[in-house]
Amino acid sequence: MTHPVVEARFCTQGNTEAAALFGARDENLRLVEGMLGCKIMARANEVTVIGSEDVVEKVLRVLSDLQSAVRAGNRISGRETRYSVMLAQDDQPETLASVLGDVIQVTAGGKQIRPRTIGQKHYVDAIRNNDIVLGIGPAGTGKTYLAMAMAIAALKSKQVSRIILTRPAVEAGEKLGFLPGDLQEKVDPYLRPLYDALFDILGLEVYERYRERGIIEIAPLAYMRGRTLDDAFIILDEAQNTSPEQMKMFLTRLGFSSKAVVTGDITQIDLPRRRFSGLEEVRTVLVGIDGIEFVYFTDQDVVRHELVQRIIRAYERFDSRRADAGLDRREEG
Repeated sequence: MTHPVVEARFCTQGNTEAAALFGARDENLRLVEGMLGCKIMARANEVTVIGSEDVVEKVLRVLSDLQSAVRAGNRISGRETRYSVMLAQDDQPETLASVLGDVIQVTAGGKQIRPRTIGQKHYVDAIRNNDIVLGIGPAGTGKTYLAMAMAIAALKSKQVSRIILTRPAVEAGEKLGFLPGDLQEKVDPYLRPLYDALFDILGLEVYERYRERGIIEIAPLAYMRGRTLDDAFIILDEAQNTSPEQMKMFLTRLGFSSKAVVTGDITQIDLPRRRFSGLEEVRTVLVGIDGIEFVYFTDQDVVRHELVQRIIRAYERFDSRRADAGLDRREEG
């Protein structure tokens, strides 16, 4: 059965808004056209959409969504356009404009930090509303960076008085003695991604001042043992490389007026063969407990190069085939 073809028009407020919405050489419109299977013609600040009724309805939703995002001061690229189309295709109640409207922090360089996908928005809201949040998903989904931005926002608003960042030094089995240099030089390579995020958000001068005053602490996970962490925002990064014992140890450090965010990717476990990940176990142990929320990211939440999404999907298909064949990558060799 063929669907009747309908025609609709969409207008912007002037050529400046049209240029921001349509993209260079109308590339955003061409993207919408290709993804939704319609005809879009632009003249000055007016767009004519031709296609089946349901497709035209989706196109108008996308254009209105992108327009709202532009009016809120956002730059619209192919990535934002694709994501808005995906929301329309899936009949999601959320819009790109509602996701991008949540500004968490402004970096030292003036860049606004905000969620860029529904998954990231759910993650940020979960951190606001819970004392323990576990963000689990593939690389490039902003798990650590957004947690860091939320920690700095909590510090600046005086919700906490310090930030504690930690990672397991799994490659050396938490035994760093064979590495050259003093203790700080031994652990720095494992903590470098945390430093990089802090430098980007705070700037080097502010970061160093906070570090000297003990407001920010970065340490290997082994150094958390025996402590009670009050009035702190604590982030455990690369949690897929914790043992079940380490995960329990970390989570029981939480003191009064504190928050903890645990991030990890269970597809990138670097533990020795046949050792179970604490992040895998905790998904069963803590499910359903009030005040604890799990947020799962997908390849749709990746905000790196578009190829990263395709790589993640390819590995998921590969791992699925291996699982069907009864193989475990960590048990090979």
